[in-house]
Amino acid sequence: MTSDDETKLPEPVRDHIGRQLRTIYTVGEPKPQFLGDEAVVPQEFAPQIERLETRLKTHEEGTVAVEQALDKILDAFGVVGDAAKTPGRAG
Repeated sequence: MTSDDETKLPEPVRDHIGRQLRTIYTVGEPKPQFLGDEAVVPQEFAPQIERLETRLKTHEEGTVAVEQALDKILDAFGVVGDAAKTPGRAG
């Protein structure tokens, strides 16, 4: 079995590697402070993001439309919808 001292790199080697890594990783762009602060979406992702936004908007609008249609059907039959029910009261 090996001890931790046997598996560690020598101090000069660790210092050298540490300096190299700090140089590489600090050269890039700074991280955004908040989500959405990124300057621009990379162009190669634009089509996928546009499709996703369209899909999400369609889903949201479709959900609202179905909810409104169901409310109208329930109103036509005189049934109180879940949103209009009094809490604790069975429908």
